[in-house]
Amino acid sequence: MNVTVEVVGGETEQMELDADATYDDLIRAAGYHPQEASALVDGSPVPGDRVVDADEVRLLRLIKGGATPTDA
Repeated sequence: MNVTVEVVGGETEQMELDADATYDDLIRAAGYHPQEASALVDGSPVPGDRVVDADEVRLLRLIKGGATPTDA
């Protein structure tokens, strides 16, 4: 399966995936861990364990931060 993958704020590339590839597989193929990015289809997030069923997918990199160490 050929999928166009756009990383929000990054590049767009064509990926060739197995027919039974999941969205988590797609995220890994793009170089991210599924906890680092979410797959969006038509602007809505899709479950990572769902088989890829779209020709165009956007990856949104998740940002974590803002926490500061606290005194014990």
